[in-house]
Amino acid sequence: MRLPAALYSSAQVRAIDRQAIETLGIPGYTLMQRAGGAALRCLRARWPAARRIAVVCGAGNNGGDGYVTARLAREAGYDVRVLTATSPERLRGDALTACEDWRASGGSIQPFSAQALDACEVIVDGLLGTGLAGEVRADAAQVIAAINASGRAVLALDVPSGLDADSGAPLGAAVRAECTITFVALKTGLFLGAGPSQGGVLYFDDLALTDALAHLPVPQLERLLDGEVKQTLPPRERAANKGDFGHVLIVGGGRGMPGAARLAGEACLRVGAGRVTVAVEPQNLAAVGSGRPELMCRALEDPAQVRAAAERCGVIAIGPGLGQDVWARGVLAAALSCGKPLVVDADALNLLAAQPVPARSDWVLTPHPGEAGRLLGCPTAAVQRDRPAALSELLARYGGTVVLKGAGSLIGRGGEVPALCEHGNPGMASPGMGDVLTGIIAGIWAQCADPWRAARAGVLVHALAGDAAARREGERGLLAGDVIRELRRCVNV
Repeated sequence: MRLPAALYSSAQVRAIDRQAIETLGIPGYTLMQRAGGAALRCLRARWPAARRIAVVCGAGNNGGDGYVTARLAREAGYDVRVLTATSPERLRGDALTACEDWRASGGSIQPFSAQALDACEVIVDGLLGTGLAGEVRADAAQVIAAINASGRAVLALDVPSGLDADSGAPLGAAVRAECTITFVALKTGLFLGAGPSQGGVLYFDDLALTDALAHLPVPQLERLLDGEVKQTLPPRERAANKGDFGHVLIVGGGRGMPGAARLAGEACLRVGAGRVTVAVEPQNLAAVGSGRPELMCRALEDPAQVRAAAERCGVIAIGPGLGQDVWARGVLAAALSCGKPLVVDADALNLLAAQPVPARSDWVLTPHPGEAGRLLGCPTAAVQRDRPAALSELLARYGGTVVLKGAGSLIGRGGEVPALCEHGNPGMASPGMGDVLTGIIAGIWAQCADPWRAARAGVLVHALAGDAAARREGERGLLAGDVIRELRRCVNV
């Protein structure tokens, strides 16, 4: 089944389960059997040649899913070994029924041992589910460590054991799966933090509930889908001219820092902005203009000249290479007073953190976690610990649209479900990547006249271009200029 856009908290998924049981009259054990069937289908698709599996079962419903998977796999001809990390006598409800059915089918249960994993080809992780509330206990942590050290492929049921299903943080220890089959609805933790690396390739089965349920809760997040770029940047009319696609002013390039503004300007052109002017400190003028004659350049000898430079533009992007000296502070103040829509990044964000201004509806802020921490007055680690909460606080304080950059970039605006970008790669952790994103968002905003759509499409284009560049020559050594070279292809879809 294709992955849906909506992402839910574990509490919301449990509520959907209850709704199915109470309003549709679907027994919980029926849902558990559907989950086991979906897990077996995933097992067959992922490892068609595997015949020997070990199913590690815990005491809750995740363990129940494991027992059902084991029974169905045995009936399908697999050599199945069930290893339990907790006594089956602790089982209750549907999990107990699943265990009894496994035994009734002729299956046996043995206590977990690392050595028992040696004979299997695939491990099915049914140890801990989405209900984990605190740190993994020592005994379960030992089981997780043995699974991770086994060298065997791992299929996780619902979420990898030990992973926080909401934040994606390992709770002391977490299974590292080759793939995960998740049920009912997608959990946010599979897309945040360590979730993508711990969960591996993600499969999904809604257990035949999505169409049956009349109402689903408002999701916590929604995935950006590839079709968003084409919706935001539709094919151009044949009679179009450059004036139809906006004029962007890039403001930055403080003393000794011409590169960032140049990268932002070129990215802006490559996503289709009609005209781009780059305004910089005078000594940087030649460095910005050389090699990219399509950029218009202006020297800002006096910060007040920003207002004149902005008269004919539709969007201002400020921050790349701006610096934080007296000149930079004056330039930012002038840009803020122009009454133009703004994309605010880099040093402009650091200056805002030092001297906050009233919230605005007509700007897009693009902080990385460190800049977000400065804007919120908290450590970077606190931002990373709960990125959706940090995004919400940034919106409450500063308004507008906010892009919280990083692995799994988040985009938010008041009254909208925040969006998450699952694309991008570690090679993009290199200088100038944020400047490229600034230019992309500003260039798309100039064309679509909608900051929310521009931020969403801009983040997606940036990530897809980064992935294309990484596929071409690898992640290590990936430069911002490599991403710029992929932009044209990514906006012509």
